[in-house]
Amino acid sequence: MTRHHPDSLSLMEYSAGNVSEPHALCIRLHLDKCSDCRYRADTFDSLGAVMMEQQPEVSVSESMFDRILAKIDRSPEPQRTAKAAPRISVLQKLLGDDINNLPWKRQLGDVSMLDITEKFPGQQEQVVLQKLAAGGKAPVHTHRGSETTIVLQGAFADQKGVFNQWDFVVLTDQDEHKPVAVGCEDCITLSVLSAPIKLTGTFTRMLNPFIR
Repeated sequence: MTRHHPDSLSLMEYSAGNVSEPHALCIRLHLDKCSDCRYRADTFDSLGAVMMEQQPEVSVSESMFDRILAKIDRSPEPQRTAKAAPRISVLQKLLGDDINNLPWKRQLGDVSMLDITEKFPGQQEQVVLQKLAAGGKAPVHTHRGSETTIVLQGAFADQKGVFNQWDFVVLTDQDEHKPVAVGCEDCITLSVLSAPIKLTGTFTRMLNPFIR
């Protein structure tokens, strides 16, 4: 069960087509497994369709958007009468193989990485797959920019809690964390970074000049 979700603004931007392709992929993978967020995204789709039908001179105030968001947040939980068709094939189509069989490159300690930025030509962000070995720890670090992550397999924990498969995580340069893989399988994530991470550990920070 997913416990960490995209916020309303992210879902609104996704519905409007205003997010980059890598970010859209992260949100789409989450929506496939989260009926609550799917319902919210569908609501924004409907809202957008109504607004498109309005006359050009009709404007929507910021306070009206706030009221709409509040109404969506108060809406009853949708009935889960049918499962959405799984779209993990979207990821497999992108990667060409199962995520466990990819040519992973050892990075630091228990962390392996595969940079797939080239699969998103014309995008500004770096797109990486990261694998944290079962029971392993990642070096403590912060971020020089923003990082959007979705958990594809396994789970990890940090000071903010436990993030399970299909959970959605957004970190900024105000966040410092040291993820630990929990459970008995490797934790694999897909991350979109606006800038490289910054190692903050006593011994690992000297490696920052080599991180791109």
